[in-house]
Amino acid sequence: MPETLLAAEPAIRLAAFLGVLLAMAAWEIAAPRRRREIPRVLRWSNNLALVVLDTVILRLSFPILAVGLALLAEERGWGLFNALEVPFWVAVLVSFLVLDLVIYLQHVLFHAVPGLWRLHRMHHADLEFDTTTGLRFHPLEILLSMAIKLAVVAALGAPAVAVLLFEVVLNATALFNHANVKLPRRVDRVLRWIVVTPDMHRVHHSVDPRETNSNYGFNLPWWDRLLGTYIAQPARGHEGMEIGIEQFRTRRDLWLDRMLIQPLLGPASGHALDQRPPEEKARQDG
Repeated sequence: MPETLLAAEPAIRLAAFLGVLLAMAAWEIAAPRRRREIPRVLRWSNNLALVVLDTVILRLSFPILAVGLALLAEERGWGLFNALEVPFWVAVLVSFLVLDLVIYLQHVLFHAVPGLWRLHRMHHADLEFDTTTGLRFHPLEILLSMAIKLAVVAALGAPAVAVLLFEVVLNATALFNHANVKLPRRVDRVLRWIVVTPDMHRVHHSVDPRETNSNYGFNLPWWDRLLGTYIAQPARGHEGMEIGIEQFRTRRDLWLDRMLIQPLLGPASGHALDQRPPEEKARQDG
């Protein structure tokens, strides 16, 4: 069973990724939430090229990834759930919830620490918001995120099934909640109690720092509500809100080479702990 799961993991993840990506792309064409201003070929070609680069770097950097580590921990008795006698379903459920909370807290951290914000702001510098925005992360952020995830998986002794389920669901929900799709208001109002919806997460991609530093959840919406980081709607509405960050506003900034060097450019303004008044920010950053 462990060998079978490990062998099947790449196929399961790839099938889920391509299936959800194509479904979201079709939905965006059929029922877009916002009008598209930038040619899709420019953004998609660079965002998807970044996914390929991230994947190659990740595979070359870590000899073992999350599911493989979970299987190794089970074999050697590492971690909490490999030391305790608990029902399998409890271990799976708790592991899923803890991993999701850690991703939320990691996201908050990447907004609060200036050096980490420099890496993460590349995700926010996309000038439009669609399903490929959910794939746009700097390679160094991907590596740091995996290191954190591996540490949590080892400490928990999370079942490999829980880790695989979490990875597949997180990837699928990231594609969903970044999608430029229209949901009926009543459906969105109910659904955002269960999962982060596109309207909920789009607030997080507002150019307004107060909104950028909110709605950190990628998968489960409860952490934002419980920990006081939830904003229901953008101040200017979803059609009127501006996407991105102030520092990178040209189409040239959407190219892969410019995305990779963004952490080195300009001040680290706009992070969650940047409390300067707007006029002072404009004077010092301009």
